[in-house]
Amino acid sequence: MTLEPQTLLAALQRHTALRRNAAHRWHAAWLWRTAGVFLVVLRDLAFGQLTLRAMSLVYTTLLSIVPLLALSFSVLKAFGVHNQIEPTLQRFLEPLGPRGGEIADQIITFIGNMNVGVLGSVGLALLLYTAVSLVQKIEDSFNYIWHVAEARSIGTRFSSYLSVLLVGPLLAFSALGITAAVTSFGVVRDLMAIEPFGHLAVLMSKLVPYALIIGLFFFIYLFIPNTRVRVLAALGGALFGGIAWQTAGWAFAQFVASSSKYAAIYSGFAILILFMIWIYVSWLIVLLGASVAFYIQHPEYVVARPGEPPLSGRMRERAALATMRHITAAHLHGAPPPTADALARALQLPSFAVTGVVDVMLDDGLLLEVKGEPRRWVPARAPAAISAWDVVAAIRADGEVQSFNPDPLRDGPDIDDLARQAEDALRQTLAATSLAELAEAAGSPAAAEPLDPAGEQPVADTPRPRSDLDAHPRPT
Repeated sequence: MTLEPQTLLAALQRHTALRRNAAHRWHAAWLWRTAGVFLVVLRDLAFGQLTLRAMSLVYTTLLSIVPLLALSFSVLKAFGVHNQIEPTLQRFLEPLGPRGGEIADQIITFIGNMNVGVLGSVGLALLLYTAVSLVQKIEDSFNYIWHVAEARSIGTRFSSYLSVLLVGPLLAFSALGITAAVTSFGVVRDLMAIEPFGHLAVLMSKLVPYALIIGLFFFIYLFIPNTRVRVLAALGGALFGGIAWQTAGWAFAQFVASSSKYAAIYSGFAILILFMIWIYVSWLIVLLGASVAFYIQHPEYVVARPGEPPLSGRMRERAALATMRHITAAHLHGAPPPTADALARALQLPSFAVTGVVDVMLDDGLLLEVKGEPRRWVPARAPAAISAWDVVAAIRADGEVQSFNPDPLRDGPDIDDLARQAEDALRQTLAATSLAELAEAAGSPAAAEPLDPAGEQPVADTPRPRSDLDAHPRPT
């Protein structure tokens, strides 16, 4: 009997999860957790949309690389460091071998031929749109990886994208310039002449490219997704992406050196095809690093089944009661309304489960959404007037299909009476407790996050309390 690759991969994931839970030492648990992340990233690569999104980014990159570099060139020229673009571009295309320098020269020629004064207002607008579309496509791919359904608002997109396009290149080339300037100091050269500082300098010169690309990946993973990414998660993804990108560059250079058959088959188009393949590999590594960062921050998604981990009906009801209790407690104690991330951390649940519950409460008129970003919620009416049964009834009714038949199940009077008796008993028990009473029993609003002085973004993580859901099993 032969197992399908997807079935075999799921079996390996279950095995690593069991070994991780059974591990008694922290390093053993960490190794099995790392293996679980590796397997789930491999599953996303083999059976998910990462390859399709990487191909989409290749197409967008080919269209926007010249406008993007033209914008960067204009900004860097104002600071007198525009000559750094060509060496950096050649460094990126180094895996293509000697022909990579020819492509870099052609791109620099295209940039030099672009005259903004001749383009006019319409041409300049198209130039900006083409450059911004690449960043937007990157954000869409990252939001898909991070399971973020809401995109940034138009105003936020415009300001964020311009910051990335205008300030990002300046910071990147400033880092390169500082690195080159430090090595040119006389004191540094004298130290390099003394052993073991000379060997250390040679070693550092080999590690600097890794450090720079890891820093670039860290910046991308931390700020581009439309969600709050923790520093350790972004750093873990950046370490994976940076090391993988540098290693892939070396491997691709070896491949190009031995690809004389491609030149014989495709003639002058061979270098163009290799250029597109290298862009595809680069974007695929960027997306894989983003997936690693996501799974580090959200280990609850490291499961054998692809997609969102399912919640049982009982867990949805408990999650709804706990979510409403935290939101009510924050409201009664005068604390800032909690965000979805804060609620997910407090309840030890995936953020999609929290937002799913909140959306049901919004549709049923039990919650109101506070304007602004990130999303926050408050009770729609007095907590004393909302019973626990109101919350559970909204969850139980969610997804019911209305039909023309008033009794679509045709389950018989005995089953109908039994279901009605069970529901009446549950209603009698839960209707006697209000959200205000649940919130009073919960104490201080542990799920709330403090706001910054502008009242827009949380400034720090709050300690994660033990949730009333911790004592019950979660989906694996």
